[in-house]
Amino acid sequence: MSTEHPPTAKREQSVTEEVLASFSKAADPRLREVMQSLVRHLHGFAREVRLTEPEWEKAIAFLTRAGHITDDRRQEFILLSDVLGLSMLTVAINEPKKPGATEATVFGPFYVDDAPEVPLGGDIARGAVGTPCYVSGQVRSVDGSPLGGALLHVWGADDDGFYDVQYGADHSAGRGWLRVAEDGSYRFWTVLPTPYPIPHDGPVGDLLKAAGRGPMRPAHLHFKVVAPGHRTLITHIFVAGDPHLGDDAVFGVKDSLVVEAEYHAAGPAPDGTHPQEPWTSMKFDLVLVPDQDH
Repeated sequence: MSTEHPPTAKREQSVTEEVLASFSKAADPRLREVMQSLVRHLHGFAREVRLTEPEWEKAIAFLTRAGHITDDRRQEFILLSDVLGLSMLTVAINEPKKPGATEATVFGPFYVDDAPEVPLGGDIARGAVGTPCYVSGQVRSVDGSPLGGALLHVWGADDDGFYDVQYGADHSAGRGWLRVAEDGSYRFWTVLPTPYPIPHDGPVGDLLKAAGRGPMRPAHLHFKVVAPGHRTLITHIFVAGDPHLGDDAVFGVKDSLVVEAEYHAAGPAPDGTHPQEPWTSMKFDLVLVPDQDH
């Protein structure tokens, strides 16, 4: 029997073919399609860069660190997906192409399910530090009909660039949900968004540093809008003029989502209150796509 090894290319291809075959009997055809495609691309990547064993070990250590730092308040794998542009690519693939609809963007790692309910016109900031900001607009369908009763989830960072969950499990501020009015209008108080760095004290931060990339995100406010019969919208509004609009660490900026923040002296606000300090306001309509149209 010959002890000679087959040529390198043939040996490598045989590994790939064996793994592909292992998924050929998957009962779920979509699982079979996805996993076989993943194997082809993953193996192709390894061949293209001639992946070394030390590099493979370093990659496994990186993913292990990402798993260890992830908990119910921090999602390092979403952060990794964000900085690799995979999150925005997935958004682009799945976003309905409907004229007039509000564009979607990344979900981000800081959404939580147990945000408090805030009344229409209430204060989502709830003690978060920053310049008061009155946010208003209308939630409607692409045909112009108002989506009264839609649920609007909102969350954002404070003036120091931190989300409440970054302060600890018992801290809740700068987030909440409310039900919009029957005419689709919504309004609430929060604090003016400011630019901030994504968490860069873990493996994702190390990756950005090694790549010579910065961790900054431009100032923005997150929205999740849920209305019966419509596709759930995940989006942001970005503050016009922010210096980081052109180098968002997670590639989430879209021109249609950039909004002017108006500055006001202390005095009467649109809701009849009289802030005793300077305040700001932002207006933005949220337009959803019916389920059957995406």
